[in-house]
Amino acid sequence: MRALKQFSIPFTGLKIGKHEFEFDLDNSFFGAFEYSSIKEGTLKATVELDKQETMLILQIQILGTVKLDCDKCLAEFNAKIDIKDRQIVKFADDDTESDDLEIIVINKKESNIDLAGIFYEFISVSVPFIKVCEENGEGQQCDKEMIARLENLSTGTAHEEEKNDEDPRWAALKKLK
Repeated sequence: MRALKQFSIPFTGLKIGKHEFEFDLDNSFFGAFEYSSIKEGTLKATVELDKQETMLILQIQILGTVKLDCDKCLAEFNAKIDIKDRQIVKFADDDTESDDLEIIVINKKESNIDLAGIFYEFISVSVPFIKVCEENGEGQQCDKEMIARLENLSTGTAHEEEKNDEDPRWAALKKLK
């Protein structure tokens, strides 16, 4: 997790008002998360931190591309990511949690806020559930050769499975009809 230390903002020394921060998210960022579905990407995160007396308001924008595997043809493709979101950080005396997903509650004794988890969560949620290069890639088409090969393999086996799944007991009952 040492690689993620650079995604922390020390807010205690900042004056009340707006401050802007930029972060580069690359392959080492995604590699720091174990079991990450995203392994490669090149993104830039811009954070506008509005420091107030009792809270921080973070306006987060993440732009760039991530490399995904197509669920249809298994080819790698680049998917564009464009995220604009807001996160509110409130200060509390104890370690309570908020029911609102937009609000993070941290202890008043904390001196910085770690944004790595927030960035990763926003990016992961923006990745489509079904990843298809034709729909989500940058004008890329699915691999025609792979699609043809998959269709060839699937058409023969589906019919054969139907024949093999037929239980002789059911076959005897069908004769009674």
